[in-house]
Amino acid sequence: MIKSLKATGNQLADSAFQLTVLRQEVVDVLHLPPFHAKMKEAGLFPLRPVLPAVMQINVGKMCNQVCKHCHVDAGPDRKEIMTRETMQLCLDALAQTDIPTVDLTGGAPEMNPDFRWFVEQISALGRKVLVRCNLTIIVANKKYHDLPEFFKKHGVEVVSSLPFYSADKTDRQRGDGVFDDSIKALKMLNAVGYGQPDSGLVLNLVYNPSGAFMPGPQAALERQFKQALFKDHGIVFNSLFAITNLPVSRFLDYLVESGNYAGYMEKLVNAFNPTAAAGVMCRDTISVGWDGGLYDCDFNQMLDLHVASTSQHIRDFDAVALAQRPIVVNQHCYGCTAGAGSSCGGTVA
Repeated sequence: MIKSLKATGNQLADSAFQLTVLRQEVVDVLHLPPFHAKMKEAGLFPLRPVLPAVMQINVGKMCNQVCKHCHVDAGPDRKEIMTRETMQLCLDALAQTDIPTVDLTGGAPEMNPDFRWFVEQISALGRKVLVRCNLTIIVANKKYHDLPEFFKKHGVEVVSSLPFYSADKTDRQRGDGVFDDSIKALKMLNAVGYGQPDSGLVLNLVYNPSGAFMPGPQAALERQFKQALFKDHGIVFNSLFAITNLPVSRFLDYLVESGNYAGYMEKLVNAFNPTAAAGVMCRDTISVGWDGGLYDCDFNQMLDLHVASTSQHIRDFDAVALAQRPIVVNQHCYGCTAGAGSSCGGTVA
């Protein structure tokens, strides 16, 4: 079984080392401007939050897959799991706000033993629940086979990772057999109404490039995916989100090992788009780590870059203080501001 960077003792499992590598390549080797300087030039520094629309909660790093591009370094050997006590603190914080959407991620969030209870409690607060599902978890074990029905019961919006509409590219990024299992899971979701016209059950797919390049135009990719998946498998879905791979954790390791690191970073920096920078997801998102730590986004979370606020843990959640914070940025942020931009909801410009 492929192991996580942490399990193998890879230096890039250390967030401080990752930040050092990012700075050295961008500033010291390529002599490109640090991200904050580029933002200042665009009149966007310091970057400030707007009204929060999403609380994104990482409920654990345990996953049934070990994907080559994973910025979480998730896998079966990761044991970090959010406790029910921390989940309750998240619920208490949500009750103080009007944040309309809760975005549950991992790892495979469904592997958290309290996942279903958490979904039920969030729904009871009247908030929309979005789950980032890797699809294969649905068919991985009998105890997950009813997830499509559970999602339907609670009106959960499902965002599913599918690197491509063919087995070759998908399995290369996510592991042997992942494409076939993903197709089975998509058919199960379609069977209960997900992605079907007028069902109200939203099924979105996520595309990540399998190499050291930026995604193509999102609208064109969506058309290709819809045509191919329906023609070959009878599968339907709502939207496709094209997401740029950020140079964090396992994707950073891939870039370094393949000799593509310098070229990829230069590509991202040269494609900096002020319009995309103004619309980055960290501006309307609060990210919560499995241990309750607060971050500006999921990527900052993986680099241990806490929010620049007196409110740094969900137990001390203070909406007023968080609204006044400057957003923490670093060189990896170039990935969200390149070209059409990138967010957990796809392109932003």
